[in-house]
Amino acid sequence: MGGKRDEDDEAYGRPVKYDSSFRGPIKNRSCTDVICCVLFLLFILGYIVVGIVAWVYGDPRQVLYPRNSTGAYCGMGENKDKPYLLYFNIFSCILSTNIISVAENGLQCPTPQVCVSSCPEAPWTVENSQFLQTVGEVFYTKNRNFCLPGVPWNMTVITSLQQELCPSFLLPSAPALGRCFPWTNVTPPALPGITNGTTIEQGISGLIDSLNARDISVKIFEDFAQSWYWILVALGVALVLSLLFILLLRLVAGPLVLVLILGVLGVLAYAIYYCWEEYRVLRDKGASISQLGFTTNLSAYQSVQETWLAALIVLAVLEAILLLVLIFLRQRIRIAIALLKEASKAVGHMMSTMFYPLVTFVLLLICIAYWAMTTLYLATSGQPQYVLWASNVSSPGCENVPINTSCNPMDQPVNSSCPGLMCVFQGYSSTGLVQRSLFNLQIYGVLGLFWTLNWVLALGQCVLAGAFASFYWAFHKPQDIPTFPLFSAFIRTLRYHTGSLAFGALILTLVQIARAILEYIDHKLKGVQNPVARCIMCCFKCCLWCLEKFIKFLNRNAYIMIAIYGKNFCVSAKNAFMLLMRNIVRVVVLDKVTDLLLFFGKLLVVGGVGVLSFFFFSGRIQGLGKDFESPHLNYYWLPIMTSILGAYVIASGFFSVFGMCVDTLFLCFLEDLERNDGSLDRPYYMSKSLLKILDKNNEVPPGNKKRKK
Repeated sequence: MGGKRDEDDEAYGRPVKYDSSFRGPIKNRSCTDVICCVLFLLFILGYIVVGIVAWVYGDPRQVLYPRNSTGAYCGMGENKDKPYLLYFNIFSCILSTNIISVAENGLQCPTPQVCVSSCPEAPWTVENSQFLQTVGEVFYTKNRNFCLPGVPWNMTVITSLQQELCPSFLLPSAPALGRCFPWTNVTPPALPGITNGTTIEQGISGLIDSLNARDISVKIFEDFAQSWYWILVALGVALVLSLLFILLLRLVAGPLVLVLILGVLGVLAYAIYYCWEEYRVLRDKGASISQLGFTTNLSAYQSVQETWLAALIVLAVLEAILLLVLIFLRQRIRIAIALLKEASKAVGHMMSTMFYPLVTFVLLLICIAYWAMTTLYLATSGQPQYVLWASNVSSPGCENVPINTSCNPMDQPVNSSCPGLMCVFQGYSSTGLVQRSLFNLQIYGVLGLFWTLNWVLALGQCVLAGAFASFYWAFHKPQDIPTFPLFSAFIRTLRYHTGSLAFGALILTLVQIARAILEYIDHKLKGVQNPVARCIMCCFKCCLWCLEKFIKFLNRNAYIMIAIYGKNFCVSAKNAFMLLMRNIVRVVVLDKVTDLLLFFGKLLVVGGVGVLSFFFFSGRIQGLGKDFESPHLNYYWLPIMTSILGAYVIASGFFSVFGMCVDTLFLCFLEDLERNDGSLDRPYYMSKSLLKILDKNNEVPPGNKKRKK
């Protein structure tokens, strides 16, 4: 048996040797993975160059400002005093296309559009008696400046309407997203060319319901204005609950884990009982799968006894496995609980670590914002292109008009024989060096996004690992804990290990991009694949998902070893993996106990904040006084969902720090067992509670078990 154990230990490397000079994270270290560091810095430099090129050639105004029929922007240049866009016939937005295509085209509709200084305030329709009057008499003198630019004063109204140079009607509108949208309570006038009044009203309602930007945005703004301070209170409660939960684990970790495990056992026991009752009832009825046969209706299998019997067997096996784990691995669970308590103490001594996720959040926000702006500028690079367009190409006089050919918007065919012929904006040209390389630049940007995001996350993990490792390897706590351990770890990581973090982040990035490509292919080929191809695709996706999870796990522990010993990524990943494999049972137990505890903590924080927010914002809490009564809201679920989402983000940030603390202390604990023997010359650095558990379980190697005072 002893020879077999020695062979297993050799397969996963030799245990760490004692080093009398080791006192925690090594201070005298050198730069690691220099080549990868240089490549990463060169890549970042290229990423900056891509951003500069995008900024020089891009034109994001097309998504920030509305654009009229000639491609000119409202609120800029010659239209500086005309910030709003007016649709001549807004019904065409609904009657001629669906709402999805309207949104994809930037709310562009197949109707003339003109920039105006203000939206119409009163309904108006051209009367029959005004057809022979001039545009100046009907529009300009009546302060109706809604015709296209350049329409002559002396042109007859009927001609301007036929050529769609002036609107035939106006509706009371209000600006939203820089566009004039009609009011929902307006009575549609009798409009030329549209006879079905019901359809018009439905079109107005459909547009407003689908693009209800004005009403919804105003109501949302009002709700946030009324409840923002109460939302901050809810987020403050989430912060306090998260912090208290972590700090109190040193007192309640044991009972809490026991309650959670018993709760899981109780849920499984009830599920077994429920499956047995369902099976018994269906068995007495004689409902068998042989009577049902094969069917694609999965819900039909609930009515056969074999389904519930299979579920009962699976749940019973899970219950038995969990009971056996509790019986035979109870000491491992006690060690895991002791490590959780130790992690709580470490966080209590270094409270600054709990707020480091704010730094990570800001860096992630910068990376995402830079990528979004670069992508936006790249997508809008190129010269604007204009083509001839007519609302009805089959109209008399339009047969010989070269529709969709390029044109100059400054030379509008005002007197053309084709009604409604216009030179409209089509898009941006794809010629030129930047435009021809647009796809490659976008791919470069996506790679930059993934790589920088993963590097920022790796930086946070390595910095926290360095801080918590300095806590564990302080023999006399808290006297021997270094001053400003978090700041020291941050500077040390940036100075020496930027390349190692970039190396690990690049490996993870390549896997994530491969997954994204696979998801894109699966989405494009959905509906045309046979079952075999679908099965193969699912297998590939599953394999890449598992690979990503494994790399994240390996990187996380590699960063811990980098923070402690200052070695390169490959050596640190190998040492961490071998150390974990030599203690695989402890790894599994600690991982599951920690996952269970952190899941309960998130559930407690998010659920508690959600319940309190629901009862408060829905007005179900009475008698709090005038200063504490709930505000009157249009959508009371809006602050509730905001509070829940904010609570989840806060809890995830706090518990991610705690999880990193547990993993770091666990690796230090395993190395402590291999490096030291508990004698006066090689004392353990672990806490007394851990040492007592190991003494009772005879897991400490021979030697003096007493710690130096």
